Amino acid sequence: MTLTVRPAVQADLAAVTALYAHEVLTGVATFEETPPTLVEMTTRFEAVRRHDLPWLIAEIDGDFAGYAYATPFRPRAAYRWSVEESIYVASDFQGRGVGRALLAAVIQACRARGMRHLIAAVSGDGSAAFHAAQGFRHAGAYRQVGYKFGRWLDVDLMQLDLLPDGAPPASEGLRL
Repeated sequence: MTLTVRPAVQADLAAVTALYAHEVLTGVATFEETPPTLVEMTTRFEAVRRHDLPWLIAEIDGDFAGYAYATPFRPRAAYRWSVEESIYVASDFQGRGVGRALLAAVIQACRARGMRHLIAAVSGDGSAAFHAAQGFRHAGAYRQVGYKFGRWLDVDLMQLDLLPDGAPPASEGLRL
C-alpha cells in the first residue's frame, strides 16, 4: 500500500464533491444538509487557494482516499494567524492512516505559512478522539447547536498550538 498526500488540483474536485456529498447525506462531520454542487466546491477550493492555504488530496495506490484543507478561522484581521482545518476520508479507506497523513500535512503547511493556531470544530466522539491523539486540546464546546438526522448535535472546539506560547508572529498572517 502506497499512501501519498499532494496538493489538490482542479481535476480532483469531482471526487472531492462526491465524498463531501456522501458526508452531507450520511454523516455529522458537517452540518450542511444539501450537498453543494461541483461549481460551489470549486468556489470554495479557489477561496482556500487565494489565501495560500493548503487543500490536499490523499491517494492510496493512486486511488482517491480523502482530502483536507485549512481556511481562515474568522474574517477579522486580529485572527489572521489562526486557521481551521477540515478532513474527509472516504469510507473504503478509513482506518488506514489517511486522516493522520492528511492532518500531518496540513499542520506542516500551516506552520510553514507562519500560522499560530490550528482549530478543529468537530462533532462526534471519533473526531474528538482522533484530534486529541494528534495533539489537539479541548478548547470549548457549543452544546446542541446543530440539528441533523432528528437529533441535536454538539460541536467541540479543539486547538493545536503551532507556535510556543508568547512567540512573536512568524509571518504577517493571512490577508483578510
